[in-house]
Amino acid sequence: MNSPDEQSAVDHFQEAHSLKGDSVGAHPPEVHPPGDHSSGSRSPEGSSPDSHFSSRRLPDDRRTARVMGSDVTGSIQSLLGTVVIAVFVITFIVQAFQIPSPSMENTLLVGDYLLVNKLCYGGGGPGDYFMPYHRVQRGDIVVFHYPVDPSQHFVKRVIGVPGDRVRLVNKQVLVNGVPLKEPYAHFSRAADDVFRDNFPRLGVTPGETPEWWLQLRKLVEDGQLIVPEGHYFVMGDNRDNSSDSRYWGFVPQANIIGRPLVIYWSVRAEGDPTAPSSVGDRLYHFAYVVTHIFQITRWNRTLRLVH
Repeated sequence: MNSPDEQSAVDHFQEAHSLKGDSVGAHPPEVHPPGDHSSGSRSPEGSSPDSHFSSRRLPDDRRTARVMGSDVTGSIQSLLGTVVIAVFVITFIVQAFQIPSPSMENTLLVGDYLLVNKLCYGGGGPGDYFMPYHRVQRGDIVVFHYPVDPSQHFVKRVIGVPGDRVRLVNKQVLVNGVPLKEPYAHFSRAADDVFRDNFPRLGVTPGETPEWWLQLRKLVEDGQLIVPEGHYFVMGDNRDNSSDSRYWGFVPQANIIGRPLVIYWSVRAEGDPTAPSSVGDRLYHFAYVVTHIFQITRWNRTLRLVH
């Protein structure tokens, strides 16, 4: 039997032990203040507070990615649109060419850069009847595929159109028996070349193609060359230094690319006028042009109309 004091001490000990058991086994959920990330706290779905915060930011990240993707797609579409327009313009409307030889002096010089109108003459199809195209006329300057080697581009002046009768007597051009007035023609040599200055001459071989020699003999009548249908007789303005229809024949209508519009840039030829062939020569030429652009540009010829 315990004394009253001892019994009171025992009761007090049991009460304290009972309270301790409640706090471990069945205590109410702890409430932590905001920002308290103690080890006992748990975010919904078993994730940590940091991962829960990241999940709340995910829609913004996706929205940003979508915006960036739209910008990239728009830029690609714009670039492709520009390329398509450029290809269309170069293919059907205008194209740039460079003059590499002196055959058209003094109208066109070596180093002139031209914009050529490819729409003026049409393409020889049914659409030509509904479009405001022009016929190739005598006196026109035309750019065309060289009949002997179509990969090359030539520029010459039309002297004879289909049905014309062409001849040269001491450098003077006669078409259908009438002398042409040619203020653009340039002569640098005396009339000492029988074939060049008195054309056509059947007793002299023209030289470049045997086919032209045979055709020439069939189309000469009364000392005049008859231009067949669908073809044109062309010559360079530099009459003494031009590889033209006198030497290789007519230009078919299908070979004509267009008519030069304007000289958009002109540079003085430095050294060898031929185009550089190797990569190193091209790089050197490009660097030279860039560093001397103001010195080599012919400003009085830039933006000059071609006629």
